[in-house]
Amino acid sequence: MEMRKLGRTDIEVSSICLGTMTWGQQNTEAEGHLQMDTALERGINFFDTAELYSIPPKAETQGSTEKIVGSWFKSRGTRDKVILATKVVGRTVNRWFRDDGSEGRLNRAQIEEAVNKSLKRLQTDYIDLYQIHWPDREVSQFGSNPTIWQPPQPAADETPIEETLQVMADLVKAGKIRHVGLSNESAWGTMRFLQAAEQHDLPRVVSIQNAYSLLNRTFETGLAEIEAREQVGLLAYSALAQGLLTGKYRDGARPEGSRWALFDRQQRYQTPGTEAAAEAYFNLAQELGLSPTAMALAFAHSRPFMTSVIIGATKPEQLTEDIDAANVELSEEAISRINTIYQIHGSPCP
Repeated sequence: MEMRKLGRTDIEVSSICLGTMTWGQQNTEAEGHLQMDTALERGINFFDTAELYSIPPKAETQGSTEKIVGSWFKSRGTRDKVILATKVVGRTVNRWFRDDGSEGRLNRAQIEEAVNKSLKRLQTDYIDLYQIHWPDREVSQFGSNPTIWQPPQPAADETPIEETLQVMADLVKAGKIRHVGLSNESAWGTMRFLQAAEQHDLPRVVSIQNAYSLLNRTFETGLAEIEAREQVGLLAYSALAQGLLTGKYRDGARPEGSRWALFDRQQRYQTPGTEAAAEAYFNLAQELGLSPTAMALAFAHSRPFMTSVIIGATKPEQLTEDIDAANVELSEEAISRINTIYQIHGSPCP
C-alpha cells in the first residue's frame, strides 16, 4: 500500500482510507471489526469516522460508528497502528448532538463537548486528525449547489474562523488532537483558515475532505491549486458517487440492501446529465477491460492532489475490490479518454 504525507506533517497515511459511516446501521459491530481487521492486514493505516455517523443521521444512532471503532481498539489493542480521523459537525438545526439541545455551531463549548464525547466513544486519549465536517456558515453543499450562483448571506451568529481555530489550538496543546482538517469546504474558506493560522499562530489545516469522483471534479477548480501551493491534500469521499459508479444502479436497478433501496438518499446523484455521463464511463471501463469500480477508484487514486481515497463497503467482497483498485494503473490513453468524457459531460453532481 502506497503511503503519502498528510499535509506538511511528518505523518504518512495510506493512499486508501477506510470509511466507516455504515457501521451501526447497514453494518453490525462484528462486520465493522472484520472490515478494520482486513484493512489493517492489507496495509491501510488510515481510518475516517465522525460524531455524526452512522448514516443516515438519526438521534438514536448518532455516535454508533465511533463506538464500534472504539470497541475494536479495545479488543485488538491496535490504536497505535492507526491514524485516526474523526469530525465535529458544523452548523445544523439538528439538536441531538449537544447535551443542552442546542443547534450545532463551531464555538468553544460545542467543540469541546464534541471532542470529549468522541474520545470516550473511540476509547482513546487522542485523535490524529480532527476535522470540521462542514462550515459554521450558510453555504451550498452536499449537492445543493444552485445552478445560478447567489451571494452568501452571513448568519447573525456565525462563528468566526479565528475563534474556531483557537479552540483547535487549545485542543492540540491539551494533547487531545494532533492536527486539524476541513471537510465540505470551499476554496475561500480553506484560504481563510490558512490565513488565520498564519496571522494568529494557530494550527495549520493539513487536509480537506471533499467529494471527488468522475461525476464531480469541482475540486480541480480552485482547491487543486491550493493543494499544490499550500499542501492541503484531498481526502476524497464518495469516489464511487454513493455506489452509482459501480454500475449496480444501472438501468434503474435498486438492489436489495443497497443504500438507495434502504434510504432513498441519492438525490445528489440524480441530477440532470448524471445518467448519460455514467453510461459513458461504464462503456469506457468495459473497453479498457476494467470494472467500473476499479476504473473510478483508480482515476481518483491517480490524481496529483490526492492524499487518500476514502472507501466504504458493506460487504467483504466490496471492500476487497475497493482496496485492489489502488493497484490499478491507468494508461495515459485511458486518462485522456476519461478527460474527453469529462469535457463533454462536466461535473453533473457537484
